[in-house]
Amino acid sequence: MRIAVEHLTQYRFSEPQSRLVQMLRLTPSDTIDQTVLSWRIDIDCDVRLRDTVDGFGNKVTMLYAEGPIADIAIVVAGQVLTTESNGVVRGSHEPLPEGLFLRETPRTASDEALTAFARDTFGSGRDTLDRLHRWNAALAARFPGAPDLPDAGLSAAQAFAAPTPSSRDLAHIYIAGARALALPARYVSGYRQHNGGESAPHGWAEAWVDRLGWVGFDPSAGISPDESYVRVAIGLDAPGAASIAGSRLGQGREEMAVDLHVDRLGGDA
Repeated sequence: MRIAVEHLTQYRFSEPQSRLVQMLRLTPSDTIDQTVLSWRIDIDCDVRLRDTVDGFGNKVTMLYAEGPIADIAIVVAGQVLTTESNGVVRGSHEPLPEGLFLRETPRTASDEALTAFARDTFGSGRDTLDRLHRWNAALAARFPGAPDLPDAGLSAAQAFAAPTPSSRDLAHIYIAGARALALPARYVSGYRQHNGGESAPHGWAEAWVDRLGWVGFDPSAGISPDESYVRVAIGLDAPGAASIAGSRLGQGREEMAVDLHVDRLGGDA
């Protein structure tokens, strides 16, 4: 599938800022099943950009801007060619051992209720992949239609107790349940192309399966990511894989607006 992405992030400040430093995890990497055909990041003001790679292997662009800055727009545009892999991540840059992704963070913290539900759902058996798929399906059934919403800052345990968790929350719940049963799992940020709905930055999970590697699971849809997904960055949790993170020097309030279009193009080659 040939996917086109146009992603605008607009920041406005109630008072001009003296300086901005931002880390942009907005550039996908090539894998066996994902080829970046074109990709660019444009900024509507005078900035300094530096491309690098973080400790997780994500492509990162550091942004440095000197004020006064009243607003700034970050525009991403590109095309990616994807193929079906049944959720298996093949050919990704993996600088870290899978055991690192057993580490709990405040956002992936579990509790007795979540862990008990995960244990009952996973059940017994030696087929780890089948158990992970059962966990994915169980969360999709328990929380149907989880939307892509701004981050509310909930832990996995808090989101599990909430009536309507977001897709990001469900990914955290999935990760927490897998880690509670000693299965490495991590957060993925990216894009999903789907017809008949508004586009928003999307998040899902990946879990480690021996002799197979990392496999993706999207509990908000109850499936493994297919060719309609564009994989951008990974981390221990959503903040660690956030599209934009950074700091500003200045007073006042900050407002952010996002406009995203993810479309399938006619040609797949």
